[in-house]
Amino acid sequence: MTAIPLQPPRRLVEFTLDGAATRVPEGATLLDACRVAGKDVPTLCEGDTLTPKNACRVCVVEVEGARTLAPACSRAAEPGMSVRTDTERTRHSRRLVLELLASSVDLSTTPKAAAWIKEYEAKPGRFGADAARLNEEPKVDNDLYVRDYEKCILCYKCVDACGEQWQNTFAIAVAGRGFDARIAVEHDAPLTDSACVYCGNCIEVCPTGALSFKSEFDMRAAGTWDESAQSETTTVCAYCGVGCNLTLHVQDNEIVKVTSPHDNPVTHGNLCIKGRFGYQHVQNRD
Repeated sequence: MTAIPLQPPRRLVEFTLDGAATRVPEGATLLDACRVAGKDVPTLCEGDTLTPKNACRVCVVEVEGARTLAPACSRAAEPGMSVRTDTERTRHSRRLVLELLASSVDLSTTPKAAAWIKEYEAKPGRFGADAARLNEEPKVDNDLYVRDYEKCILCYKCVDACGEQWQNTFAIAVAGRGFDARIAVEHDAPLTDSACVYCGNCIEVCPTGALSFKSEFDMRAAGTWDESAQSETTTVCAYCGVGCNLTLHVQDNEIVKVTSPHDNPVTHGNLCIKGRFGYQHVQNRD
């Protein structure tokens, strides 16, 4: 039996979270502390496999003595700090962010978005019917996945996953400025003419459904997509010897999409084109 090497101990940071003494390992973020304490702080741009970009600003909390609200996803816990997560100031900020997002972006496939809008009493409709929207048709230019930028909140997670944090393909980036900013490939060409290698790791980290499997997109359009009727089975990819874990999402005895566990030490949620999309042969019953 191989002995597991001991890791150096991490110091604990003690601070006050909503009036209660809290201890977390040194280097933990305020969002980490909130999750340990069982507090549901909303977040969209944060991802457990990516470095926070502080883009969505929904997770802001109030730190005593600070002039501005702090993003909990990236602010590290510090000894002696006093943090409040549910003050009128934080609720007002989250409500406004949700209103701005929901008035300009389709959040219908964003997990928990409807519940957050209700919880914070956000009213996106108050901006009127003329509120700026992209009104952009989904980009269906390949057989594997769809880009529906009407649902994109510019969290940059897909750019980071495609770039230096994971895939290092750099097929996509932010194009345009201001309200015209959008995620695009070079020269806004079709995906099939870009450097994309179709690993699908951008889909894995997308928080809103702006990027989705073609199978999921088609089933949603047909009204047959039903996550409550789906089962999940984690197995090992058989294409090579790396040992990547695959989670198969099955509905009506058909694989409808493939993800990968983020806590897997081999993949950390990432796959290649074969692992992510190469499941059709399993369903060939001829």
